[in-house]
Amino acid sequence: MKLAFIIDPINKLDPCHDTSVAIMEAACVLGHEVWITQASQLSVVNSQAWAFLQRVELTPIELVSDRWVAANPWYQLGESINCCLETMDAVFMRTDPPVDTAYLYATYILDYIDQNKTLVVNNPSGIRSANEKMYALQFAQAIPETIVTAEKSVIRQFVDAKGAAILKPLGNKAGEGILFLQAGDRNFNSIVELSTQQGKIPVMVQVYLPEAKAGDKRIILLNSEPIGALNRLSTAGEFRNNMAAGGTVAKTEITPRELDICQQLAPTLQKDGLIFVGIDVIGGYLTEVNVTSPTGIREIDRFEGTRLGEQVIKWVEGKKD
Repeated sequence: MKLAFIIDPINKLDPCHDTSVAIMEAACVLGHEVWITQASQLSVVNSQAWAFLQRVELTPIELVSDRWVAANPWYQLGESINCCLETMDAVFMRTDPPVDTAYLYATYILDYIDQNKTLVVNNPSGIRSANEKMYALQFAQAIPETIVTAEKSVIRQFVDAKGAAILKPLGNKAGEGILFLQAGDRNFNSIVELSTQQGKIPVMVQVYLPEAKAGDKRIILLNSEPIGALNRLSTAGEFRNNMAAGGTVAKTEITPRELDICQQLAPTLQKDGLIFVGIDVIGGYLTEVNVTSPTGIREIDRFEGTRLGEQVIKWVEGKKD
């Protein structure tokens, strides 16, 4: 197959951590052509999506003393060519958030790929409909008590009633801008004013789950089926469990409650064309549905001895047979 990946600049990716690299590496190992581009290099010409693409060859990382080690250099790039994306068997949209204007325009361009010819992972309209915070709200039986608002008084009433809550910007990633709110905090007004840009931008506020101290579980779904999970743990002096915020990771298992959550999500994910998804679960509650560039498979592979990237590519092979 010929596979195109829309990613952030490859020289800024960590091959020992990045899930996009893991999937591209798996495609190379399985004998497929891998091409890369960036969202800014997409175009629409004659009502078709085009991109400046470069062929990339990757040297697989190796597990040495329980840690991944990459070659130096770990990738080689070919010449850039301008190519219609419908000549690819699949296109992976793997640009990191925030889902800003440039990101949204990239998804509009990807709408001009005929998905009867070329699979797009994830579906661009699905990405647009699935704000990674808001999307979870439709699964009312799975989420903790949550509000979304820009109104300071509404946030204060919620926090006073619950005692403690977590405030999340709707468009950030990797724990950026997440704040802990507590009833009676003298900084409350300033925190909310900064986060909502003086009441102009809504934020999500969720009841604080004490179980977060035991970790924040990331579960990877492929075509709505869970294929692996890891537990993320905060470091001393930090309440966020995100890896990008310095959190550590640990081996874990998927519980019956978490399997039930996956089953609750499955019909909606399939309807929206959201094939490769990472959900976050704390204490048996769904907190986020990550659809843009969910990560974690390098860590899961290290703990479980799996090759989840190859599992993803083999699933795509099956769709193209």
